[in-house]
Amino acid sequence: MNENKVYTKTGDDGFTSLISGKRVPKHDKRIKAYGAIDELIAWLGLVRDTTSFEDIKKTLTKIQKQLMVVAAELAIDKEKNFPSNLKPLDKENIIFVENEIDQLTARLTPLRNFVIPGGHIQISYSHIARCICRRAERNITELNQEIKISPILIAYINRLSDYLFTLSRSFANELNIEEIKWNGNKFD
Repeated sequence: MNENKVYTKTGDDGFTSLISGKRVPKHDKRIKAYGAIDELIAWLGLVRDTTSFEDIKKTLTKIQKQLMVVAAELAIDKEKNFPSNLKPLDKENIIFVENEIDQLTARLTPLRNFVIPGGHIQISYSHIARCICRRAERNITELNQEIKISPILIAYINRLSDYLFTLSRSFANELNIEEIKWNGNKFD
């Protein structure tokens, strides 16, 4: 086999391998969980590529790297299989995201309504990433009902969706885009 080829043909039967080598269906809850993380990593790349704010780019790159570790954590079926070159997420990763939220929030007006996503592509992309993050969280907590998932990992993903919401508001503020407030049943 040519080792430079991307395709292996090992997934043609609808199964894939976990880090341990264990074969599972591609619709396995574990695969859905780290698949949503993979999708989130890609969306964060798009958010990063569409902003000119260097501090945001740096933060998003760091988060993408942390999410690669999250995906690895979700792709193991036994603690002993965790790649030796990686360190599982810890409380410091959560604190990092919280600090980023706090820095962004300090520049924003208090939120008194729900907001409707939109107004600028950076705002919309951030909201899409937030929604994917929430889906990943649902997939992870569903998996947690069967297989114990690190509470640090679950908290990190929860906090990350808060960051992405705050990032969308920050983009609106920095780009001078008026947020569209949702006022219940008023449709005008």
